[in-house]
Amino acid sequence: MPPELQLFPGAGLLTERLSLRLASPIYAQGVLDYYTHNKAHLTPWEPAREDDFYTFSGQMQRLTDMARVMEQGYAVSLLMFPRQSDDVIGICNFSNIVRGAFQACHLGFAIAGQEQGKGLMQEALSAGIYFMFHHYGLHRIMANYRPENHRSGKLLASLGFEVEGKARSYLKINGEWTDHVLTSLINEAMT
Repeated sequence: MPPELQLFPGAGLLTERLSLRLASPIYAQGVLDYYTHNKAHLTPWEPAREDDFYTFSGQMQRLTDMARVMEQGYAVSLLMFPRQSDDVIGICNFSNIVRGAFQACHLGFAIAGQEQGKGLMQEALSAGIYFMFHHYGLHRIMANYRPENHRSGKLLASLGFEVEGKARSYLKINGEWTDHVLTSLINEAMT
C-alpha cells in the first residue's frame, strides 16, 4: 500500500454530512444496491454495463480489483455514505494516478438520483480533493464531462476546475462515442 494511502483515516474522510470510505469488497452488497436502484439515472452518463455488473459476484470482483489498484498506488476509490448510515449514495474515483513529472489523476463521480441537488457531491469532492492534494501530493486533477451534463459542469466550476478544451468522440458512454468538456484543477500550493 502506498504510504499516502496509509494516511487515510480508518473511519473514512468525514464531512458535515458524509463519510467517504475506501472502496472494498466488504461493501459489495451496498454498491450493488446503489447501482441497481440508480440504473436508469446513471445509464445516460456511464459506459454500457455487462449483465454481471448487476450481480453480487460482479461487484465483489470489481471492488477486489479496485482495492488492488489502490494498493498499487494507481487510484483512490471512495464510496459515499451518509454519516449515520451504511447506505452507499455515491462514488468518487481518483484514477489513473501518474507520478513523476506529471503528478496527476482523473476524477470520476456519481450520486444517487434522489440525493441530487443537496450539495452532497460538492461536500464529498471537496474532502476528496483536499486529501489528494495535501496527502497524496498531486499537482493536477482532471475531470471531464459531457457538454449536456450541466449539473457536472456547474459542480466542477464551483470547485475551481477550469475548462481546458473539448474532446471529440472522447469516451464510449452508454454504447455511443460522446464528446466531453475537459477540465482541471491545479494544486496551487505546489506551483
